Amino acid sequence: MSRLDFDFYESEDPVWNPALLTIPVPGIRKMVNLAATMDDVIHLSIGQPDAPTPPHVIHATIDALEAGQTGYTMDAGLPELLEALAEYNSERYGRPISPENILVTTGATEAIYLALTAVSAPGREFIVPDPSFMLYAPLIRMNGGEVKYIPTRAENNHQLDPQEVIDAIDNNTHAIILNSPSNPTGTVYPRETVEAIVQEAAYRGIYVLSDEVYDHLIYDNRDYASVLSCCSDLDHVMIMSSFSKTFSMAGMRIGWLIASQGAIRKLRRYHMFTTTVANTPCQWAGVAALRGDRSFIDKTVDIYRQRRDRLVELVNQTPYLEGYTPEGAFYLFPALPEGVNGNNVALRMLRETGVCTIAGDTFGESCRNAIRISYATSIENIERAFERIIPWMEKQDFG
Repeated sequence: MSRLDFDFYESEDPVWNPALLTIPVPGIRKMVNLAATMDDVIHLSIGQPDAPTPPHVIHATIDALEAGQTGYTMDAGLPELLEALAEYNSERYGRPISPENILVTTGATEAIYLALTAVSAPGREFIVPDPSFMLYAPLIRMNGGEVKYIPTRAENNHQLDPQEVIDAIDNNTHAIILNSPSNPTGTVYPRETVEAIVQEAAYRGIYVLSDEVYDHLIYDNRDYASVLSCCSDLDHVMIMSSFSKTFSMAGMRIGWLIASQGAIRKLRRYHMFTTTVANTPCQWAGVAALRGDRSFIDKTVDIYRQRRDRLVELVNQTPYLEGYTPEGAFYLFPALPEGVNGNNVALRMLRETGVCTIAGDTFGESCRNAIRISYATSIENIERAFERIIPWMEKQDFG
């Protein structure tokens, strides 16, 4: 950690809101910053697609700019995009979704921020899978909420046991966070898991907040169970997603949130006080992504599947790493032997081999003996990385 980071995160200077101290220095930032000072680094760390954005999506952005579409949209989003999202989700999940059920946000990050900070408060408890995306717990804690983790394990493909989730519900439970496919594990929850959690939550009046940004990156013709296809109504659910991963539009920052019309009305007002509206030309790009040729997705998924298969083979050949086969996203989260510090391993491996991965403790409390490997890079890069990793691991002594 740099001196600047230490000053910002650890200082008790009264000018800063103490809630900022609940935000950790991201492990991803630490590793990528260190890698930037080195030569010949192979990144298995980056959580964004390496495929180019589809040409028709880029052209739609340029057309919007040239047509003078550079002002504000309606606060809920560009009407044409709201219509396209409603049609797309209604068709995909076989249920009626109206534009009034949708809020367009500045990426899924804003959607997650709005949802979590709008419903967390002192004394409210949130059930969160462990490991999970690093954004959830700090946003809950910033607003006085409490996090109850449900650990998952590599030997079980990091599947979430729905009965464990249900058993963890108590009088203080306010919401359950789901993320399928998962960052960092690539786990896809089967329909029976999602249905059991959603039905129990509805019965008890508990919210389910579902981060579904990897919803198209599903392998082996596996069924994808969105919360949208598992709930009877939208009264106690919020679904967050974006164009970032599916359409390689990460830097274009267009996401959305789907919820009941009453919840969307409240969140629209909150949204006005955060980013006001999402990027206008890129909202037009979103319309093109949904209404144009989507064969790009199948081709991209096939490429990721090939990379996944090779990565699983290589991890299985690597001493001290316990792998599994992820069903979605573009991550694998192998475990090191119990008691081994994944943060130390990731740092030493970067310094000594030039391969950048992310330490498991970035994503939760029960997975300090793990590392996250991203396969959003070429098979050639993955092969080159393991030509360095395997001999390096063979020299370690984790006994």
